[in-house]
Amino acid sequence: MPKDVETILDEDAFLVSQTDEKGTVIFANEQFCKIAEYSHEELLNQNHNIVRHPDMPKAAFKDLWDTVKTGKAWQGFVKNKTKSGGFYWVFATVYPYKNALGKQCYISCRRKPSRENVEKYSTIYKSMH
Repeated sequence: MPKDVETILDEDAFLVSQTDEKGTVIFANEQFCKIAEYSHEELLNQNHNIVRHPDMPKAAFKDLWDTVKTGKAWQGFVKNKTKSGGFYWVFATVYPYKNALGKQCYISCRRKPSRENVEKYSTIYKSMH
């Protein structure tokens, strides 16, 4: 896929990933891998910011981490980058949880956002840089 081209999620898309307390990917479902253009093996043990798009303001991720570190779920609109340099938008919900060993982990579930929200948050995020 050419650089800076948007991939639009299917209506029923459900992208899931899990990270440890440091943001290292410990699970990624097939749909997440496909949209991000990485194999499962390429994503495992990488920091989740491998898909962070430079258009995303640091303040959005500060809000995410400040929220989940209190034990609460976070929701928001996120622009991610693909391996080939394209991008895709998601509405994400990040849930903090403790694994079987009592270690802090996070699961992120993402679905297709409305075009209105993509346009709205694209404008908001540009103004935050």
